[in-house]
Amino acid sequence: MLEKLQTLKTEAISAISAASSETTLREVEVNFLGRKGKLTEILRGLKDLSPEEKGKLGKASNDLKVELEAQIATKAVELQQAQFGKLAESEWLDVTATGEEALRGRLHPITQFIEEAEKVIAGLSFTIASGPQIEDDFHNFTALNIPADHPARDSQDTLFISGESDRMLRTQTSSVQIRYAESHKPPFRIVVPGRVFRKDDFDACHSPMFHQLEGLMVDKDISLANMKAIMEEAVRKLVNPEAKFRWRTSYFPFVEPGLEVDMSCTVCGGKGCSVCKQTGWVEIVGCGLVHANVLENVKIDSKKWSGFAFGFGIDRMVMLKHQIKDIRLLYEGDLRFLKQF
Repeated sequence: MLEKLQTLKTEAISAISAASSETTLREVEVNFLGRKGKLTEILRGLKDLSPEEKGKLGKASNDLKVELEAQIATKAVELQQAQFGKLAESEWLDVTATGEEALRGRLHPITQFIEEAEKVIAGLSFTIASGPQIEDDFHNFTALNIPADHPARDSQDTLFISGESDRMLRTQTSSVQIRYAESHKPPFRIVVPGRVFRKDDFDACHSPMFHQLEGLMVDKDISLANMKAIMEEAVRKLVNPEAKFRWRTSYFPFVEPGLEVDMSCTVCGGKGCSVCKQTGWVEIVGCGLVHANVLENVKIDSKKWSGFAFGFGIDRMVMLKHQIKDIRLLYEGDLRFLKQF
């Protein structure tokens, strides 16, 4: 195992040195130090070693991680300095120029998409709902059929408010569905756009702060066919009229059965790229029929009423709509990028 670490070290140092851009360097970091990276793969073999071997390998792995993180940080500074050097040669600033153009603001592409989505889904008879971004345990977890020992409550996924075990940044806008259902009687249809927060990597497809567009419909005799028709209609109007979909069974505690939906990648046309991880498909939504426990938690008779719920990742939808290859471009505030929308 120590030999594998040495080989990994040599390979990683070489990759860091060869990185020619910040994007490439981030890919190297994820490849070697990410949750599914090569160092993590080696550490998974610790369970098969003796206590003495575990101690040696654990220390060596930690030392390697620290060393690689330091080299990545140094390389990042070098790349940024090189980039600034190029900008100084290719761009100039006229301090005497009028600031009138700079004062002309415009909506961010994510805001544009949310407003468009609200219009499209409102046309399907859905009401727009909103709620707090700082949530309590009941609305963010318990009412959604997520018990105290569920992995979603892990501090590595949820950002808790310091000193308050019952307060957290909401991990999904489903909490608004609970609040709405508490104060309204069925039948109803709502859609909830908004920010959500999870401790996640910041890479080409992930961000610790992102946006969701969740929907909930509660009525009599609701089926998966109702959900499928509404969701496909909305996505085709919002992203791509020619979109193809792939439906897969999955698990979400607040729905039963649960499904995940993939859409054909618009960035590469289904040929395979970094956005779709070379598969030609991008996961865009989790959905399913509302679990009976969730309905009962908000005092809705699950024997009389049924419903479906879905949750889109807005940021990913924007990427697919505009063929953006890296989610970080949406948050860097570069006017040269934002002015395109």
